[in-house]
Amino acid sequence: MYLTIRALVLRITPYNDTDALLTVLSQDQGKLTIKARGLRRKNSPLAAPCQLLSFAEFVLFENRGYYTINEASSIELFHNLRKDLQKLSLGTYFAQVADVICQEDFPNPELLSLVLNCLHALSKLDIPELQIKAVFELRSACLAGYTPDLYGCNCCGNETPDRFDLSGGHLECAECRPPLSDGIRMPIVPGVLDAMRYICTCDSKKLFSFHLNDNTCKLLSQVTESYLSTQLERGFSTLDFYKSLFISLQSKSGEINV
Repeated sequence: MYLTIRALVLRITPYNDTDALLTVLSQDQGKLTIKARGLRRKNSPLAAPCQLLSFAEFVLFENRGYYTINEASSIELFHNLRKDLQKLSLGTYFAQVADVICQEDFPNPELLSLVLNCLHALSKLDIPELQIKAVFELRSACLAGYTPDLYGCNCCGNETPDRFDLSGGHLECAECRPPLSDGIRMPIVPGVLDAMRYICTCDSKKLFSFHLNDNTCKLLSQVTESYLSTQLERGFSTLDFYKSLFISLQSKSGEINV
């Protein structure tokens, strides 16, 4: 049986000397593992559509639950992204997160749309990388079922609390910490809180329609990164690599890192 899908390549795993296994996120089928025969051969016709972060159309042959690529054609390769190692590493982080939170054979079109929109923003829009990173982290946390409660202190109801509990996913005032609470809290300023509320609730087509100064953007990125890793209970090697590149670039430019 043949199946045609549109999907984003999240991961490539060598299978033998000539073949590879692709982990892809498709619009209608969710996450799939598909075999790319001959991908590792020189001048393989599958090289472009089957590269990491390629969005492509695949014609698959299905046999007993296993999928093999019969044909593939590129839809979007994000060429500008591939010219910048720092942006490429950030895009790879997005792919690794998506690989973790999506499930096999379970459609998640909103997650695919989020990743594609963030890759497009990195590749073609004049938006700070840390803002795109924060949008992806918080929105993907919401799609994974970890939408935080951002509408007042969890204890007293104050609408302008100054702490965010990473484990509980809720807000608190500095003086309202429950006696038995052992969760990690991060300070949060009004600009960061407003941005988080917007990211969680806005229409997907307007995810990047807000502006922050550089310092607030850095603080937002720190909070969203910490929240996502806390909820997923893991770190990401791709994020570590991106941060090493980011720190190196900031050091060369003489900026102080937060």
